[in-house]
Amino acid sequence: MSSLSTLLHTGAELAGAAGVLYTVSVTVVASASVFSRSPERRRDARQTLAILMCRRAR
Repeated sequence: MSSLSTLLHTGAELAGAAGVLYTVSVTVVASASVFSRSPERRRDARQTLAILMCRRAR
């Protein structure tokens, strides 16, 4: 039973790390869409954010 416990613990750690990485990615792209000076970069960042958030770009 300890190998199952270890597997579940490792899986939970990997899921947590993936969640943190996704959150950081969304935060970076969202801040790029707000703080970029160039309209093209803001538009690209908004489109990337829409992809990451699984929404349609407007």
